[in-house]
Amino acid sequence: MPRVIFINRTFWPDETATAQLLTDLAEALAARGAAVTVLASQAPRAACGHASPPRGVALESIRSTRLDRGGIVGKALDLASFWLGALVRVAHVVRPGDAVVVLTDPPLLGAAVTWVARRRGARCFHWVQDIYPEVAIAVTGRRGLRCLIPLRNRSWRQAAACVTLGPQMAQVISEGGVPSDRIHLAPNWAPAGLAPATPAAIAALRAEWGLTGAFVIAYSGNLGRVHDLGSVLRVAELLRPHPHFVFLFIGGGARAAPLAAEAARRGLTNVRFQPHQPRDRLGAVLGAADLHLVTLRAGCESYVFPSKLYGAAAVGRPVLFIGPPDCDAARTVVAAGWGLAFAPTELVALAGAVEALSADAAARALLGQAALRFAAANGGAAAAAAAWAELLFREDCTAPGRNLPFRALADDSRA
Repeated sequence: MPRVIFINRTFWPDETATAQLLTDLAEALAARGAAVTVLASQAPRAACGHASPPRGVALESIRSTRLDRGGIVGKALDLASFWLGALVRVAHVVRPGDAVVVLTDPPLLGAAVTWVARRRGARCFHWVQDIYPEVAIAVTGRRGLRCLIPLRNRSWRQAAACVTLGPQMAQVISEGGVPSDRIHLAPNWAPAGLAPATPAAIAALRAEWGLTGAFVIAYSGNLGRVHDLGSVLRVAELLRPHPHFVFLFIGGGARAAPLAAEAARRGLTNVRFQPHQPRDRLGAVLGAADLHLVTLRAGCESYVFPSKLYGAAAVGRPVLFIGPPDCDAARTVVAAGWGLAFAPTELVALAGAVEALSADAAARALLGQAALRFAAANGGAAAAAAAWAELLFREDCTAPGRNLPFRALADDSRA
């Protein structure tokens, strides 16, 4: 069984989405007997999830800056220093026969890692959580970044396989020249162990945050540039005459401070903010909401999939999606019957849906039950580890075989 080396800027004890996903997967693969090593930057803050390091996983820290609060310049230094440090470490650590799995933090890391790993006699796999530079182009409008796409596409074509989150992202990889039998669709999952909290735990948290008696519409996760957060404020404005509605943002990110400032400027006293919460409180935190909002900025739908959907499903809460109505995230929510999708031009209808659901506990319960069924079908980290093990450890990962580890792009009618 070859050694598996994951490379991502964040890992335990960090609290970012990819850090938690990677922690879950690395530990699950180690439990199946794999020799797992993770190359990551050392997080300076306390653990939000596992109180101790993931069992059976070797962590090698890459020296890099962690200027998370340093603005654009600090962020650029963080990414560049890890990018360079990772290349040096890969050249020293990777051995012939290793399976190297590179994620997309920092962006375009795989373009260089693939070349180094192949020269060292290893197979390289891309776990594509976000697609760069297209994401950056969509949020900044800097079309000059397109010059990086051929380099990125070449690394995809040289990889043993590319694993991504949905058909739209897979289609972008296909358009980059990757054969369909080397593109695999693998949904993310809720943090391992996340389940509905007890009513007492939820009531205690709501009391702590001053939410007792309120109908809570929550957005939990990264407040980043790919999310349509302005639409949430507009819905809060529409529902301002109803004081029992509270819009709750939980998390941080590039747009957290500007969003809070804009809410204050508009006098939206029905909008509140809470920071990132520890993973061991997540069941109660997510369960404290009656409805969850998930948003995606138009133009980003082929390059990002909002994984916060899975957390809401795991605690049995309905989702209202705001974004392109024909995107994978919207289809996921609507097809599974645990929420509704609205375009940014349909915010009056969304506000009406909030009012209707607030008055219909039975309808919310049905949506919540559908959410739990969706979460159970997802399978979580254990199912992901089984699929990854089959992909990583079979001799020819491009051979169709009888059981592809993930749903291949060629199997999707929209591809």
